Amino acid sequence: MADMSVKIAGVAFSNPVIAASGVFGFGREYARMYPLEKLGGISCKGTTLEPREGNPAPRIAETPCGMLNSVGLQNPGVDAFIRDSLPWLRKQGTVIISNIAGKTVEDMCEVAEKLSDTDVDMIELNISCPNVKEGGVAFGTTCSGAAEATAQVRKHCKKPLIVKLSPNVTDITEIARAVEAEGADALSLINTLTGMRIDVNTRRPILRNNTGGLSGAAVFPIAVRMVWQVYNTVKLPIIGMGGIYSGRDAAEMMLAGAAAVQVGAAVITNPYAPVQIASELEQYLDGHGIAAASELTGGVQPW
Repeated sequence: MADMSVKIAGVAFSNPVIAASGVFGFGREYARMYPLEKLGGISCKGTTLEPREGNPAPRIAETPCGMLNSVGLQNPGVDAFIRDSLPWLRKQGTVIISNIAGKTVEDMCEVAEKLSDTDVDMIELNISCPNVKEGGVAFGTTCSGAAEATAQVRKHCKKPLIVKLSPNVTDITEIARAVEAEGADALSLINTLTGMRIDVNTRRPILRNNTGGLSGAAVFPIAVRMVWQVYNTVKLPIIGMGGIYSGRDAAEMMLAGAAAVQVGAAVITNPYAPVQIASELEQYLDGHGIAAASELTGGVQPW
């Protein structure tokens, strides 16, 4: 059997399939269905300094081959996460990644500092959420904004720091270079693409926020392309995401340059998706005589 373990920024994962931030919450609901140790890791619900109620409903809309969401970083706040969820998560036998966001860089620094004194394994800095009016993607669409956020949070973050990149930019490789230069330990990409649906009967946007983040199978080719571009630009390990629904999708994303993958939208329709994808990836490796999952990373052979 193939060796499914991978290592990212010094952190060892039992397999390269991670539950993506947002859809998996803090894992409690899914633990009723299967042991969370079957996952390589969990990227927890985006956490802010203060509790957030998120955006008003409706905030999820189905689209062909995907979905739009404008949840707006609903979460109980970092103190509640540390008090109520982290002790339970630490007993689940998987890597815990804390995804953080904020209205200001100062907010994100304070969240990172609080989490640095806990036993989370990694921190994922979300500078790419398109569904909030303050912060979010505002930090991640310019080199200067991304660099400043990364540099400041780096000063307060004692954990391996992943920076989550937005696809809503002209050139994602420029953003990747900027955050690499400011001390990121790894990158995750892509976050959702900004999209919109309109109800033709009411003539109103389907989402109360008007626009939302598009995820699902429709974005997969874009995600693969961006991971490939970034892999060939920086030296940081990459966690790839965006429309991964099968073990073959995971293998493709890793061939493009990802060291691991996150699974998001697939969980909405199939809560077992991350576990099934890990199993299918292992079968793919065995079927092709590949000794280790890590051998896939960057293995694409361009024409």
